[in-house]
Amino acid sequence: MDSVHDECAGVEPITGLCRFRDGFYSCLGARADAQFELTEALLCADGPVRSLVDLSLAPEHRRGHGALYDGLNHGSIEIGRLRRGVAGLPLPRVGDRIVLAADVSPWLRPDAETSPARLFCHVHGRAKGTAQMIPGWPYSVVAALGTGRSSWTAVLDAARLGPTDDATAVTAAQLRQTVDQLREAGHWHPGDPDIWIVLDSGYDVSRLAFLLTDLPVVLIGRLRSDRVLARPVQPRHPGTGGRPRRHGPLLVLADPASWPVPEHTSSTDTTRYGTAQASAWQRCHPRLEHRGPWREHPGQLPIIEGTLIRLQVAHLPGDRAPKPLWLWTSDPTMTGLDIDRAWQAFLRRFDLEHTFRFLKQTLGWTTPKLRDPAAADRWTWLVIAAHTQLRLARDLTVDLRRPWERPCPPGRLTPARVRRGFRRLRAKIAVPAGPPKPSRPGPGRPPGVPNQHRAPRHDVGKINTRGHTKAVEQPIKG
Repeated sequence: MDSVHDECAGVEPITGLCRFRDGFYSCLGARADAQFELTEALLCADGPVRSLVDLSLAPEHRRGHGALYDGLNHGSIEIGRLRRGVAGLPLPRVGDRIVLAADVSPWLRPDAETSPARLFCHVHGRAKGTAQMIPGWPYSVVAALGTGRSSWTAVLDAARLGPTDDATAVTAAQLRQTVDQLREAGHWHPGDPDIWIVLDSGYDVSRLAFLLTDLPVVLIGRLRSDRVLARPVQPRHPGTGGRPRRHGPLLVLADPASWPVPEHTSSTDTTRYGTAQASAWQRCHPRLEHRGPWREHPGQLPIIEGTLIRLQVAHLPGDRAPKPLWLWTSDPTMTGLDIDRAWQAFLRRFDLEHTFRFLKQTLGWTTPKLRDPAAADRWTWLVIAAHTQLRLARDLTVDLRRPWERPCPPGRLTPARVRRGFRRLRAKIAVPAGPPKPSRPGPGRPPGVPNQHRAPRHDVGKINTRGHTKAVEQPIKG
């Protein structure tokens, strides 16, 4: 799949879909046919996936339920090759710019005591102040965003965070690898606009900007409203003694009295949020200290400057008095039109939430009760391959709408409606998987003999170790 971009450029959409399916099948190692037919059943099943074993009853899955679990538990996938193939496909853009979004979504496993590598995952409650920490497997997902409100994103990568991983270092390695693959695929060339990466407040955006400073990217991250940033140092008066200051006046986000006059202000009328007013301050930086992730940083800590943006909208759906949104970009001199485009690109990050909801509630990403994290990784990439095929089939399927559903214009089908018509499309394309071979089931455990191999129990939580920031220099395994 290394040359998928060259093969899919300038070809018919159905030809590009067939070539991706052939390339996807070539990435499957052991139990390739079982894994491919499991993906086929996932694409063609009626309604949401309620249990994994139900997929073995789909007509597209010609094997038994034992082969289904055997493919996940003992199969193999060349994840690195599949990752490059997905990155080489046609990519959505926001205008003429590539915009990536990174976020963490948990696969909750609260009762899986025999499953290793579980962490405490932050889960939001329905009401304010009802968040919980539930054991599970957190996955860091990177996707490309498109223009306008949509439930479509192009999922490019997914990496599970382990107990010894530094989340920021793993995310930096993941983003570096994704950007390099996009450049190799010809999506970005020198002279093109920088790639924008939008992040939520859970990320250390300033540290990510420091780790990715050699890449043609600009990071746009949301800040908590209680953060404190520093302005540039004012010029010293002649004859002033003492040690030069490294930080200028403080800008407290929660204290309007500390806000200087912004370098940029704008007002934009939106159809969903009313009037959006943006104010921006250039060359704002956080004050770093030799603790936490910067504990082992050699020498003096860096000054990581960026542009601070405050966005105030008139109203939100269901909220007539919304709080301001604070953003920080790694471009310290961002001005004019780029500032307005930056906060508009950040709002596209919420399209990734629709993708997570579709992957979990419809495709059943977190439905299987798998014990081995490696099997969970294989299932995750099968789900990504299925979602990618739906994206390629977006303009090829027929809208099989229900009587109570509104007609959808061409090219505007949702992922669920594309999946509903994929079975008809599948009849027109080739299936590279071979037919099942006749076999006999094994004897199994003799009756009356208990299981002598009890599965070990594993603790939940992080394992505090140092030196894991070196992960940014190495590609993600797989």
